[in-house]
Amino acid sequence: MLSGLMNLLRACFRPRSQEGLLWYKDHGHHFNGEFSMAVVQANNLLEDQSQIESGSLSLHESGPFGTFVGIYDGHGGPETSRFIADHLFQHLKRFTAEQQSISVDVIRKAYQATEEGFASIVATQWPTKPQIAAVGSCCLVGVVCSGTLYIANLGDSRAVLGRAVKATGEVLAIQLSAEHNACIESVRQELQAMHPDDSQIVVLKHNVWRVKGLIQISRSIGDVYLKKAEFNREPLYAKFRLREPFKRPILSSEPSISMHQLQPHDQFVIFASDGLWEHFSNQEAVDMVQRHPRNGIARKLVKTALQEAAKKREMRYSDLKKIDRGVRRHFHDDITVVVMFLDSNFVSRASAAKSPNVSIRGGGVNLRPNTLAPFTTSTEAGNN
Repeated sequence: MLSGLMNLLRACFRPRSQEGLLWYKDHGHHFNGEFSMAVVQANNLLEDQSQIESGSLSLHESGPFGTFVGIYDGHGGPETSRFIADHLFQHLKRFTAEQQSISVDVIRKAYQATEEGFASIVATQWPTKPQIAAVGSCCLVGVVCSGTLYIANLGDSRAVLGRAVKATGEVLAIQLSAEHNACIESVRQELQAMHPDDSQIVVLKHNVWRVKGLIQISRSIGDVYLKKAEFNREPLYAKFRLREPFKRPILSSEPSISMHQLQPHDQFVIFASDGLWEHFSNQEAVDMVQRHPRNGIARKLVKTALQEAAKKREMRYSDLKKIDRGVRRHFHDDITVVVMFLDSNFVSRASAAKSPNVSIRGGGVNLRPNTLAPFTTSTEAGNN
């Protein structure tokens, strides 16, 4: 009787934008068009964090105005990705206010300040919580302002542009982000060039290339245990400790940043953590966005990835959905997708033009099994 009542209460209070471990905002408006957003949780604590901020990109109400998208794929725990979600955009606004414009330098400084801030947290917590030194996050950012798209990345999340080809009617996939994963030969070469005296800088372990045999990505926020030797010692777990002390940082926090002048035939950008790209090629993802309605497209991408994950394990999607978080990680990763549509009549708007502010975060709070609590603040209607 009591358990039945509890189940009824849970059903009554489940947010409308949630299906088990799936959170979504099917449709919203940003300064330069529309967007769709979805997150599915696999880890016991959601390690992916994400946000959309649209309106002033500065501390000043006078702008410049535009849209900021962030995808933060954490590993080792949720602390770093949550820290980035709390601080990176605020740093960007501060540096934009100082320079009175968005630039590559502003974005680089915002990344650096975020890295330094988290390193300070690690130093403070090290005596009582040493394992925080082994927590880190990828960090993918897109900023649209005055007709320019800036893409910054650390790690292996990805941003892919869908560009229409007038002659054929096709929409081509163009990858905008550079990735930093040891499975890429050029990344291994870069690491070997930076550490010429270390024959074990990249190691093939269980058929996967890893930096020092520990981690696949070569750039990140956090992972201080591979950046500062004083945090690579006891009481850090033995599996994270290197046999020999290192003299220079093994991982980098220097983002790859590129600028793209947006054209009228640039249709949309898909931002996603690597959990999506394990199941989609760039062109397959772009084709799906092009062929389906905007409303709910991020959720459709996530669900299709889950169906592929189930198929690879020779199980039904309906059975995969019943698996609780934590155990679910054996079948797929946390997956975050934001599709940002670029409406040409809005992309060319002056950066001084005002519009309603939007601030949305797709993230997890450890409430009870089979739930993912969204945190949403917006001048729009909130959740769908």
